[in-house]
Amino acid sequence: MDLVLDALDSPVEVYFDEWGIGHARATTVHDAFVAQGYLHARDRLWQMDAVRRQIAGRWSEWVGPQGLEADKLARRLDAAGASRRDFEAIGDEARDMLTAYADGVNAWIEHAATNDQLPHEYSLVGGAPERWQAWHCISAMRQRGYLMGSIWHKLWRAAALRHLPLDEVAKLRWDDGGNELLIVPQGERAERWTADLTQLGPAIDDLMALRDPSYTGGGSNNWCVSPQRTATGRPMVAGDPHRNFELPGMYAQQHIACDEFDLIGLTIPGCPGFPHFAHNENVAWGVTIAFMDLHDLFIEKTDGDTYLYKDEWLPMQRRTERIEIRGAKPVDIDVHTTYHGPLIVGDPQDGVALSVQSIQFAPTDYSLDCMLPMMRARTCEALFEATRGWGLVDHNLVAGDTSGTIGYRTRAIVPRRGPINGWLPVPGWSGDYEWDGVVPFEEMPHFVNPERGFLVTANNRVVDSDPEAGPYLSTDCHPPQRAERIQTRLGDLSQATIADMAAIHADAVSLHAPMFIDLAGRATPSTDQGRALVDLLAGWNGRMDADSTAATAYTDLRWEMARLLAERTGLAETTSSPYAAPPPGFAPVTEMWWTLATLLRDDDRSLLDGSTWEALASDALDAVGARGTPAPWGERHRVVFQHPLAGAFPDERSALNPAGQPIGGDNETVLASGAVAAGNSASMYGSVARYAFDVGSWDDSRWVVLAGTSGDPRSPHYVDQHETWARVEMLPMTYSWDTITGYPDRLTLSP
Repeated sequence: MDLVLDALDSPVEVYFDEWGIGHARATTVHDAFVAQGYLHARDRLWQMDAVRRQIAGRWSEWVGPQGLEADKLARRLDAAGASRRDFEAIGDEARDMLTAYADGVNAWIEHAATNDQLPHEYSLVGGAPERWQAWHCISAMRQRGYLMGSIWHKLWRAAALRHLPLDEVAKLRWDDGGNELLIVPQGERAERWTADLTQLGPAIDDLMALRDPSYTGGGSNNWCVSPQRTATGRPMVAGDPHRNFELPGMYAQQHIACDEFDLIGLTIPGCPGFPHFAHNENVAWGVTIAFMDLHDLFIEKTDGDTYLYKDEWLPMQRRTERIEIRGAKPVDIDVHTTYHGPLIVGDPQDGVALSVQSIQFAPTDYSLDCMLPMMRARTCEALFEATRGWGLVDHNLVAGDTSGTIGYRTRAIVPRRGPINGWLPVPGWSGDYEWDGVVPFEEMPHFVNPERGFLVTANNRVVDSDPEAGPYLSTDCHPPQRAERIQTRLGDLSQATIADMAAIHADAVSLHAPMFIDLAGRATPSTDQGRALVDLLAGWNGRMDADSTAATAYTDLRWEMARLLAERTGLAETTSSPYAAPPPGFAPVTEMWWTLATLLRDDDRSLLDGSTWEALASDALDAVGARGTPAPWGERHRVVFQHPLAGAFPDERSALNPAGQPIGGDNETVLASGAVAAGNSASMYGSVARYAFDVGSWDDSRWVVLAGTSGDPRSPHYVDQHETWARVEMLPMTYSWDTITGYPDRLTLSP
């Protein structure tokens, strides 16, 4: 098949494998990005359009009132304006890349509109896609890490202040494993550092002053193995990004080549290049979220349209935004902005409000300047150097190259300020908690060729959090259990293979289960059903396998304990707090699920109101037992796909969200497939893709995505990889053009 694209300088050949994955070979860099934009739009146009609407605060135009609160937040943050600003600031090469990509997207939009090939979703929401502008690529990239991380932990603890004393609020953090496993130095541990929250003094009173409103309404794993520990004598790079199980999936598999580069990997529809997971001829890389603290919340003393800053009342910037809503009247909102940033919680007329200052919006961002240098890199060190200036999302970047080097770098821009900012909103009026520039690139953690021959990251703490250990980088992070388990598995391998990497992906051992099994053994449930659960757990091996009923019992016990703890402390009531208002907010029971393990390990009874852990477990076992005999874990833990239009168009739900497969694992296992609410064990998030790069023998590499390469529910490639994914298997990642050019399904794009 031949198609004409006016934006091209010379022909581009595209070959499709049996999974619909495109392999495009161009001559020039310009044409490579035109082709990438065209192919992204061909497979994922509606998803790209949805992303740019969400980040611009225009989602309500499609889904009605249910999108209004998210649109309000996006308008206040002015993410679209920040993306336009960044486009004007980046270098010529990056702007040319984004412009070429946009030309390719628009070529597909024109072709699809002319030939009645627009995605199915447009028949639901009406209308047609607007033309793609080059700056939209930055919006699409910004949306994928939008307010991820620290802001929600700070809001959660702020909401808890009404229910707990300060010293107990400081305990509301995710589990530390007893002693935190660090990424740098690899394998070392550190005691968790806890701030003295009384330092915030009278500011706590201001946090309490915000009234409760009257409502009417990832993680990831990655690792590298050195040549001396592999069967082939070559490095290996493997991992799996964790996100919500959205459809279309976050990543699209793609292969793009030209005279300057030849890359294959997981791409982000709406943005050119390979920012997260890919390899060229010489180097492979992957990322996990680093949980750097990129967002600060400031308590602002307000008086109408003015705010107090360093003993002076200053005027806020103010503008009005109109939000169009499908099926309803437009809504106008006033946006107020202080020196720190926009107000996101509270009404300035009430005297107290919260503003947010974020690396993702406040300073000009140059992340897209990094893309082409990364793609051209030939060594780990060159790749790491190319990331200087990357700030949109924070990452643990790992890599391996054909010289045999493996390495790590924290790819992020982190504001320089004190660690107290990481715990709660801080006073905005004093000037004592301001940013002092950013942590220099040279001071961000990095290393190559660790002595033990492998490296691991799994959203665990990057460096010691003690303020004496170096610049403050983060307060909250994921528990260390996944990193510990991967470290153990790699430590047992001296002749590692790609099959071994796949086996690590499938590891379903729960390192926390033994602690809850032991607690259940000490409990004294009052019902026969509760005692039967104790017996079931006593004989369990702690593996979250799909056929295990004990895994279900453990899950239900832990969630019920978290629910009881949230209820008895009053923390369940934080859902009505103003701090829970910015979407998506937080779920108190889920937060307690993550905190529970540390409290139990330390036998910390401060939240039990005079009771004991054994008594809480007894009540939980009786409650769980009353629900009947546990079903096998996989039966309860099926994947639930989440198409963003399914809620707004319930008649289309089954087409947009086909049935998912049963899966093992849970929130904490390497095989990540997590639940998010008590009483609902369905798998809502986890590994949305898996990859294993055999560095230098590229055709031996493997990959898979959660669903498929197409974003169109009518396509045979919408979810055709899901069964392979659910078996925790992978597909060949063919890189050799000698093989690819033999594929019968091909397309020629001509100027």
